[in-house]
Amino acid sequence: MSPRTVLVGLPGAGKSSVGRALAARLGVDFADTDDLLIEMTGRSVGEIFAHDGEAAFREIEAAAIADALCDFDGVLSLGGGAVTTPSVRAELVAAQVPVVELRASQAELVQRVSGTRHRPLLAGDTVARLKQLQAERAPLYAEVATYSVDTSGRAVADVAEHVHTLLASGATAEDPVADSAVATPEAAQRMTTIFVAGPPPYEVHIGRAILPRLVELATGADRIAIIHPETMVGVAGAVAAELTVRGSQAHLLAVPDGEAQKTLTIAGRCFDALGEWGFTRSDLVIGLGGGATTDLAGWVAASWLRGVRVIQVPTTVAGMVDAAVGGKTGINTGRGKNLVGAFYPPAAVLCDLDLLATLSQTDYLAGLAEVVKCGFIADPAILELIEADPAAVTVPGNAAEAELVQRSIAVKARVVSADLTEQGEREILNYGHTLGHAIERAENYRWRHGDAVSVGLVFAAELARRLGRLDEHTAARHRRILASLGLPVSYRPEAFEQLLDTMRVDKKARGSRIRFVVLDGLARPGRVEDADPELLRAVYEEVSQ
Repeated sequence: MSPRTVLVGLPGAGKSSVGRALAARLGVDFADTDDLLIEMTGRSVGEIFAHDGEAAFREIEAAAIADALCDFDGVLSLGGGAVTTPSVRAELVAAQVPVVELRASQAELVQRVSGTRHRPLLAGDTVARLKQLQAERAPLYAEVATYSVDTSGRAVADVAEHVHTLLASGATAEDPVADSAVATPEAAQRMTTIFVAGPPPYEVHIGRAILPRLVELATGADRIAIIHPETMVGVAGAVAAELTVRGSQAHLLAVPDGEAQKTLTIAGRCFDALGEWGFTRSDLVIGLGGGATTDLAGWVAASWLRGVRVIQVPTTVAGMVDAAVGGKTGINTGRGKNLVGAFYPPAAVLCDLDLLATLSQTDYLAGLAEVVKCGFIADPAILELIEADPAAVTVPGNAAEAELVQRSIAVKARVVSADLTEQGEREILNYGHTLGHAIERAENYRWRHGDAVSVGLVFAAELARRLGRLDEHTAARHRRILASLGLPVSYRPEAFEQLLDTMRVDKKARGSRIRFVVLDGLARPGRVEDADPELLRAVYEEVSQ
């Protein structure tokens, strides 16, 4: 016997109120782990925290949850921090029970918890603490959640009804389905939804066989332009046909492959097409392709009529974990990459992992550089997954693929939620990119973005080591992991002067001062500004061998 469903989420997300309403609809009992703890110990959560400390509280909480997962047949609500305990996350996965993450906007969370006295972790500055907890726990909720439901501005009964519909849609412990009326049982797969805070907020959906959900996400648009590289015409055509059946006017807009599409000429061609088709502000652009396509589609959508809705459907690893999430859009010029662009968040991002099977081996490997980057700047578990079997993770559809993509997206979602326009923390996502972009420019974009970033990561690690900011082991770990994946870790020795000139006009530079993101330790990103050119030369000589 195990729970019908488990609810997780931050304090104030609505777990208790929604849980009770859901239990009533299902005709089962409701249990809150905080209440179970009171029954076990005879003390409140606050008393346990005050007298025993958080570590002891988490041990007691984990024991109560383990018992409930075995013996309770109803709706179980976990404390907001329960997922921080590794054994709890492992038991949730092993129990194969649907887990629903409830979430809400920052403002609504603050409003709901203000004035409460039974939440010891929210003592003091509630706004700051909630923001910190959200950043820390978002990847953990994503790790265990089968579904993610936003409760912002919604009545308890409405949310409970929505969750009830999800659970009744055919999901079982062995065969969970996406939060979608389009997905069929035959194509059913676990889907993870990661929330990106606004403005405006949006969701990133990750799973297998979830491309049909695009029809639901596109609801409300009379005209839809699908911008896609010529190599994806088959997939784009199938999507357009389905959208047309559902009543929309779907138009295919083919563009060249790779960085060749990110030019003013190609963007102008897109604008001409939108004008010919009569696109208005209520219509929709879909970017279906790799990172270059989502960059282009995002900028076209941001510019047309000063902004129309865009949904990104990345089809590459790099597109999923980097380009499509975060709202950075842009095109290239003769002087550098992404120098013309805008911050323009999408309405949604749909990552169907099955599309990665269409990639060549070289394209798939290149995308892993961005995954490795996320591991070094924020989530070392990514590195451990890769190191466990580097050869295995280079094959599309491998056992670790979903977790690597989800963890990487969770890193980016957390960062861009706090800093959309790169005024602070978001800059850490440029780790490895300063030199990487210069290499791409030197190669006239014949090198894949991930290949260039791979060299840039090795360079940044060596720079930090020479500055005494990064230990030798972690610096060497960059080269070892990237090389184990078959990614390049060096570039032409004679190219330094050309690269230095390009880095000086990179969009991350300030004046003529070149800025690098470096590490002060594993998952401890920092910055270097206006480094001595002779030091940069010495570092480059080291990594160009």
